[in-house]
Amino acid sequence: MVEDARNFLRNNSTLIYFLIAQFIAIGAGAASVLAYMVKLETRVETMEVRGAAYTVARMDEMKLNIAKIQQSIEKNEDQIRLIREVMTRELRLNSGSPKQ
Repeated sequence: MVEDARNFLRNNSTLIYFLIAQFIAIGAGAASVLAYMVKLETRVETMEVRGAAYTVARMDEMKLNIAKIQQSIEKNEDQIRLIREVMTRELRLNSGSPKQ
């Protein structure tokens, strides 16, 4: 029986090496996929933990910028209103005078 096993191994050594190499390749592929999944999960968790504070800070910064722009718009509207009042006042004064 031992002789039969040795003869089988000698006659089919290429097949046995191929099967062993396949098992090693499959194991390496599975380990690579597992490592990638762990790395991805770590990144997602980091983004969830750190990203929330960053997002809140960014939103607060945007709110401040919007408030500044709104103040600028209100200031510009007041200036335009003043210019319009001065111009319409001058038009009323000029239209009331006799033409020469």
